[in-house]
Amino acid sequence: MPEKITQHTSESDPSLTPRKMELPPSITCILPAYNEAENLQEMIPLLCEYLPRLSGRFEVLVVDDGSRDATSAVAIQLAEQYPVSLIRLSRNFGKEAAMSAGLDHADSDLVILMDSDMQHPVDVLEIFYQHWLEGYDMIYGIRADRSDEHPIKRRMTGFFYHMLSQSADVEIQADAGDFRMMDAKVVRALRALPERKRMMKGLFAWVGFRSIGVPFQVAPRFSGQTSFGIRRLSSLALTGITAFSSTPLRIWMFIGAGISCLAIAYAVIVVLRTMIWGVDVPGWPTLVAGIGFLGGVQLLSVGVLGEYVARIFSEVKARPVYLISDYHPASARKKTEHKTESVD
Repeated sequence: MPEKITQHTSESDPSLTPRKMELPPSITCILPAYNEAENLQEMIPLLCEYLPRLSGRFEVLVVDDGSRDATSAVAIQLAEQYPVSLIRLSRNFGKEAAMSAGLDHADSDLVILMDSDMQHPVDVLEIFYQHWLEGYDMIYGIRADRSDEHPIKRRMTGFFYHMLSQSADVEIQADAGDFRMMDAKVVRALRALPERKRMMKGLFAWVGFRSIGVPFQVAPRFSGQTSFGIRRLSSLALTGITAFSSTPLRIWMFIGAGISCLAIAYAVIVVLRTMIWGVDVPGWPTLVAGIGFLGGVQLLSVGVLGEYVARIFSEVKARPVYLISDYHPASARKKTEHKTESVD
């Protein structure tokens, strides 16, 4: 059995080899966006003001996940001033697909994933970058505080990630999100994964590499409300369980074995009672209750099995994770202008 994949949060790793760069690395900052027009007007200028501290060779890649507002129009407008590229998906495929689209089109030495709502602080990027220079391949943000969430959601989130980490072959931290910086080799590894239905947090953990977590405080949304509600969270949780753990199938296998043993034991008791005391007519309530209980267990176990079969069906169809409607790459002139400004 392979060793469980874990992510490190310690800053002391004797296996690290510091990076020596002759030139600053090229950087792509991916911003998945769904109805984030107002936030992008603030987020992109802020990023383009801060990223030159790390490198003058950078671009901001906005992935419009089927927005119904002016998200794409704002990105195209800002591209006249800043090195901004835009990928517009044909419909709303979800955040996991939007991140995958960004990763597939990021060819830089370093790739940054951030939310478009300004909840991820840009000043943490400098800490990420220093860890990358130390030799880490993936640096991810860890929420230092979840007091802004409802207590029930906070407990259920912690319980879900604890159970998933215990049952899966990867350790996924409950407070680690999509805010992260990755080396190009990590991005290439993620591109090689063929899954259609994705839980990116699990895939980030599965690919491994030298990783470290950095605590940060989540800022309030600049504008609007999150579209990631309970329904999508539940769907993502179900995807995570079926993608990284077969424990539910094993649990129902043991439940089935236990019920079978109880049934055999009860049958032996009935046979012995019949042989000793004769035929016992009463017992219809017990029989009906037993049949109802077993029927419920069977339907529930079929439902659990059905989730895995549905995942197999989805993967076998091999539909693309996303479809691109429009692609507007950043102009080379804008990249050169910002490179020159950073040098000056």
